[in-house]
Amino acid sequence: MAMAYGKWAVLGAAVVAALPVWAQETVITAHGISTFGELQLPADFPHLPYVNPDAPKGGEISVWAFGGFDSMNPYSVKGRAAALSSAPYESILVGTADEIGAAYCLLCSTLEYPEDRSWVIFNLRPEVTFADGSPLTAEDVLFSYETFLAKGLTDFRTVLATQVEAVEVLDPQRIKFTFKDGVPFRDLPADMGGLPVISKAHYEANNLDLEESSMTPMLGSGPYMPGRIDVGKSITWVRNPDYWGADLPMNKGRSNFDSIRVEYYSDYDAAFEGFKAGNYTFRNEASSIKWATGFDFPEVANGQIIKTELPDGAKASGQAFLFNLRREKFQDPRVREAIGLMFNFEWSNATLFYDLYARVHSVWENSWLEASGTPTPAEAALLQPLVDQGLLPATILTDEAVMAPESGARQLDRGNLRRASALLDEAGWTVGSDGMRRNAAGQVLSVEMLNDSPTFDRVMNPFVENLKALGIDARMTRVDNAQMESRTRPPSYDFDMITGNARSSYISGSELKQFYGSETADVSAFNVMGLKSPAVDQLIENVMASQSLDDLTVATQALDRVLRAERFWVPQWYKNTHTIAYYNMYEHPETLPPYALGELDFWWYNAEKAEALKASGVLR
Repeated sequence: MAMAYGKWAVLGAAVVAALPVWAQETVITAHGISTFGELQLPADFPHLPYVNPDAPKGGEISVWAFGGFDSMNPYSVKGRAAALSSAPYESILVGTADEIGAAYCLLCSTLEYPEDRSWVIFNLRPEVTFADGSPLTAEDVLFSYETFLAKGLTDFRTVLATQVEAVEVLDPQRIKFTFKDGVPFRDLPADMGGLPVISKAHYEANNLDLEESSMTPMLGSGPYMPGRIDVGKSITWVRNPDYWGADLPMNKGRSNFDSIRVEYYSDYDAAFEGFKAGNYTFRNEASSIKWATGFDFPEVANGQIIKTELPDGAKASGQAFLFNLRREKFQDPRVREAIGLMFNFEWSNATLFYDLYARVHSVWENSWLEASGTPTPAEAALLQPLVDQGLLPATILTDEAVMAPESGARQLDRGNLRRASALLDEAGWTVGSDGMRRNAAGQVLSVEMLNDSPTFDRVMNPFVENLKALGIDARMTRVDNAQMESRTRPPSYDFDMITGNARSSYISGSELKQFYGSETADVSAFNVMGLKSPAVDQLIENVMASQSLDDLTVATQALDRVLRAERFWVPQWYKNTHTIAYYNMYEHPETLPPYALGELDFWWYNAEKAEALKASGVLR
């Protein structure tokens, strides 16, 4: 499966051609573009360094997904899109799993851009076709851009509208994007190259609408197409035998399975039993208790199922309990800090997680981009103007970066309880004769945690008990997948706290405005917290304008420091390994890339092993 890794970025290698003197512009023509420095892969690379170029094609891999689906449109907030529903759509440029900040030509043969990156021309490959055999042309690229600009996610199109001045079809295989003055150009050529491309003719013939839920998928050019669909229960993606790009160096050793099947389960325990029964064959285990105690059945013991840990070099996902800052009761950061003190990670890790996890502290946890200690002089230079404007307290310049609180061995840490009590008292939420905290208006401080995963009950219930000990009317509310989506998506945002992710990229750009920007806070599917901070907005601009890796690192660390001081989250946990189990018929390259497990991308099927499993009765 042709998948993308990381954030597309900018700056190129390759051939530099000087235009006539009157043009006063040097144009770079290249096979890819890199944010800072040179591309790792030369123009004539034979294949990606981490794949097996001779991997056999064939077989099926199957995985599970939670809940259900009722749409094949992954680009709308309406409906629940099927798993992997973006798989059929390719982009002009793609990233790799071992290189940060690089994007290489896929639908294009080369791209052209000036040194200031104020425009880009993509030279499309003439052999590219959609899955139905029709040619993919610059008109389809233009149509895709215009459709996403008009009907894409509101937060996405809000940002996109500020970046692009014009898009021109130069000929059937050439398209030019010209960018608006006054915005940083650094990421824009790669960002435009990262837009999905859909068939204009198919979209119009089927009266599709990008904003609407639909079981009619749009037509893409990728290696996989929809196969058997059992709405809400199962979906199978089948490899296109006529895929146009099968022999490209970028694709050698990839998209090896004839089919990828996804089985849906509404219950985590039922999904685990389904794996044991052979209803699906690959499991990326997210439950620590299952990993520690659940794999004691015969197929694991005799090697018919492989249970293993593989290294994961990626930064943490930013998993956390997220506050809805739109709620008045959460406006005071002392309230949010007090609630965060009541989650005992250390007790949870030892008692519930078998010490498999480490605590998340940073939005860029497990990377060089996380802030630490007190600000460096370079960070302080970015933060001082915000202090001078009254947008940040002066303490941001002297305090150490906010860390998640530490707790003791008991579920309820008495020291943290006292600290939290003092914070709530200061914030005006005092304890009454009934033990409940109320504000001056007599309103009880209540916190509802939405939960759509039964396996999370054992995590949330102790947290709720600790909050009750603090005098908060806390409760966990179980909802199904559909209710969770409807209550957390714009425009409703009908929740107090949920489990989600504080998102980030290694080389961040305009997507930060979707994740944390004030402008999109009430329409964003990503800034579910509703964070609105003028200081954060200015720091995002600093990150976007960084012209070197050193500058970007400093700007990102400063942003991380301020985001953590906002306390919009109660950080959860991460691990630096992939804990996986699979039926012993799959193989992978000996050395995996640092930023992807790649089981659906560059693993492959061993037919002899599969036949042995079937002969033994383990698989049907």
